[in-house]
Formats: sequence, C-alpha cells, structure tokens
Amino acid sequence: MTNSIFISGAAQGIGAAIAKLFYQRGYRVGIYDINQTLAANLAKHLGPRARAGLLDVCDYAQWQSTLAEFAIWAGELNILVNNAGVLYSGPFEQTEITAHQRTLQINVTGVINGCHAALPWLKKASHAQIINLSSASAIYGQADLASYSASKFAVRGLTEALNIEWKKYGIRVLDVMPLFVQTAMVQDMQAASIDNIGINLTAEDVAQHILKVALSKDHRLAATHHPIGLKTHLLYHLSAHSPQFLNRWANLQLSKSKLPAR
Repeated sequence: MTNSIFISGAAQGIGAAIAKLFYQRGYRVGIYDINQTLAANLAKHLGPRARAGLLDVCDYAQWQSTLAEFAIWAGELNILVNNAGVLYSGPFEQTEITAHQRTLQINVTGVINGCHAALPWLKKASHAQIINLSSASAIYGQADLASYSASKFAVRGLTEALNIEWKKYGIRVLDVMPLFVQTAMVQDMQAASIDNIGINLTAEDVAQHILKVALSKDHRLAATHHPIGLKTHLLYHLSAHSPQFLNRWANLQLSKSKLPAR
C-alpha cells in the first residue's frame, strides 16, 4: 500500500514544498488549504496521487470531513503535517488585538483540531505520525513576535504531551523548529531579530528535513523536537544549557534594531 500524507496549509510555501517532495517519493498527498484554488492547481500539477480540498483549520467539523474523505481515498492516513499558520509582527501594543487572537486561533486551535480529528484514522494506520510546524521562536520568547512565539510554545508543549500520551497507540508525534524561512509569511516582517539573524532557510530545506525525519527508523533521530538550520541548533542547545539570564540577554541583543533611532 502506498503511504499517505495530509498537509494543512499546503497550497504554497512550506506546505507546497512538502507536498511536492513527498509526491516525488511515491506518497499519496493531501493538499488542503483555505485557498482551494491554489491547492487544486498544485494537485493537478503533481498528478493522480495528489488530492486537494478546502480546509479552514479553525473549523473542527471541516477537519473531520476532509480527513475522512482523504483517508478513504488514500487507503489510510499515515502522516499528518500541521503546517497552516499565520504571523503578525511588530510591537505587541501596536498590533491589533484581532491579529493576536487570529494568531492563536490558527496556530494553536488549528493544530489541536487537526490532532484530535486525525486520531481515529491514525490509530488504524501503520507507521502513524504527526509532524507539527513549530519554530525557533518556541526556544525563547521573541520580541515583536510575541503572539506568534507564544503560539509556537503552545505547539511545542502539545507535541511533547501527545508524544507521550499517544505512544500507547503507536503514533509518533514530533515537531520541527525552523528559524526564518524564505516564504511570503516573512515578507515585510517588523522584527529586529530577522534583520540581525537573516533568512537562510528555504521552504525546500524544511521539506527535506521533514522527509528525513518521517522516514527515519534510527532511534538517534527519534527526538521530539527537531531544530532546522545551524543557527537554530545553536540557539536550541544554548537555551538548554545556559542560565536564564544569559538566554534573556542573548535574545535581547537579537531584538535590538540595527537601524538608527528616528
């Protein structure tokens, strides 16, 4: 039986890169997105093992119906990738409250919805996995990205909990933690950290790492969290071993703008 993968937010960016790569490896690929037209175009471009559909990750009933439709079409659901997300940047108090609320609704509730709705199908599948898109922003809270950072901390915590809870079902739950990635999401971002760190990862880099993790049978790679990129690895390991005041100082330096004061 051909393995299958269902990806939320798959019409463009990282989600589309994941869809393309797994399709090349012979998977049946579910491309689900709020932008149904883009999702359908990508599925048509990939071929008969790709299926597209409309998915608003905030709508639990829609998760249930699309997962059922996909699992029946594909034979089973082997991998769920919770990729859909939004990012608003800028000073916390200058960001509309609706933007903070939308960030948590999509980035947190959307992931919870996906995991919960997928469980009945994953319990029936072989080699079942959930791969959540977390972020380097879940290592230490990022200034000018407060709500986004908080949402990714929530994803990190949910991943850790479910990886323990769902071991009894044979379901592996993990997350990947890239730094800033060259996608539409980070265009016009207002955060000094992106100016200081730069954007060194592509959507294809993240997709390649997800494929590596998904295919790995090596226990050395069976970690719950997977930092992507050298800078993220450094931040992740420094955070784990450095005193809290040093972590705060390092992140304070990242949040200082290189631009002259106006």
